[in-house]
This record gives sequence, structure tokens and C-alpha cells, in this order.
Amino acid sequence: MTQGAPGRAGPEGVGYVDCVSNKVNKNALRAGTVTAGSALLMLLSSPAFALTRDDGDDPGPGLSVIETLGLYVVTPIVLFLVIAGLVAVGDKSRKKQG
Repeated sequence: MTQGAPGRAGPEGVGYVDCVSNKVNKNALRAGTVTAGSALLMLLSSPAFALTRDDGDDPGPGLSVIETLGLYVVTPIVLFLVIAGLVAVGDKSRKKQG
């Protein structure tokens, strides 16, 4: 075996034993399996799969397309713009004072 400069690998290189990555792969596979299994159980036990109504169920009328878009699309955008505008106004007033 020939010695190179201190801190340098010889011409044959360094032979690392890769015993850690095998354990990491097994742990990652185990964690993924547990996560997927628990997610599947939660989805399969969801009330959405119930075929009969529970006692006390009193569903109201459904939303129209316009009401749904207003509630889940327009309202969050408007709230975002209002909050962003208030932050911008507060930031401008702070810059004028300093």
C-alpha cells in the first residue's frame, strides 16, 4: 500500500462500509408503511362511506355553484387582499415617521 500526502486517499481510494444506509432504508420503509396503513384505515372508516343516516341528522339544502365559489374562492381572496392592504398601509405609515 502506497502512502500519498497526509489527508489524501491512496490510489486505490477509500473503501467505506455502507451499513448505515441499509438501516435507514428499512426504517424509512417501515415508517412509510405505517403511515400509509394508518391513512388508509382513516379513509375507510370515514363517515362518508356510511350508507344510512344517523339519528338526529338534519342536512340543510345544498349550496349552488355561485354560493360555493363565493364561499371557497372569492371570500378567501378578498380576505387576503384586505389583510395585505392593511399591512401595506401600516408599513407605509411606519416609513414616513422614521
